[in-house]
Amino acid sequence: MLERVIIAGFGGQGIIFTGKLLAEAMMDEGRNVTYFPAYGPEVRGGRANCHVIISSDEIFSPVIVQPDTLIVMNQISWDYFASSLRPGGLAVVNSVMVAADAASGVGRLICVPAADIANELGDVRVTNMVMFGAYNHARSLLPLDRLLEHIRAALGRGKAALYELNCQAVRRGVEAAAAAIEASR
Repeated sequence: MLERVIIAGFGGQGIIFTGKLLAEAMMDEGRNVTYFPAYGPEVRGGRANCHVIISSDEIFSPVIVQPDTLIVMNQISWDYFASSLRPGGLAVVNSVMVAADAASGVGRLICVPAADIANELGDVRVTNMVMFGAYNHARSLLPLDRLLEHIRAALGRGKAALYELNCQAVRRGVEAAAAAIEASR
C-alpha cells in the first residue's frame, strides 16, 4: 500500500490538524507514515498544506512530487497543486470554494460542499472534518468507528466537547462522498 496525500487550504482551515490526525491514525493502524506540514508566517489566511505519505513499506522521503490524492479546501490551493496530481489520482475538493469546472480533468473527482455542510452543523471550523470523512470514505482507509476513535484521541480532554460536532461533520462528509460517487456512475 502506498498513498501520497497533499492536504491544502488557508491557514485556519484545520489543514495541519487534519494531516496530523491522518498520520497518527494510520501510524496507530500499523502503517509507516511521514507527516510534513508547511505554512506561511501568517497564522490565519496564508497558504497551508501538509504532505502525508502512508505506506506498508519504508518511506525514504517525506516530500511528495506527484500525489495520489489531493484534499483541497480553496481555489488558490487547487490552482497551485492540481497539475501535480498523478494521472488517475483522486481529488476531493470543497466545492464551495473550488470551482467544479476548474477541477475537471482529474482521474477521480469528489466535490463536497464541505463549508456549507459545516455551516449547517453550526460551525465552519469543522469543514476540515467534513473533507476528512469524504476522503476516508473514498479511499476506505479506516472503518468509520475506528476513525471516530482516532478523532476522540486527537481532541483529547481539552477539546472533548467538540467530539460530537466533529463526528457529525465526518459522517456528513461520508454521506456527501457517497452521493458524489453514486452520481458519477
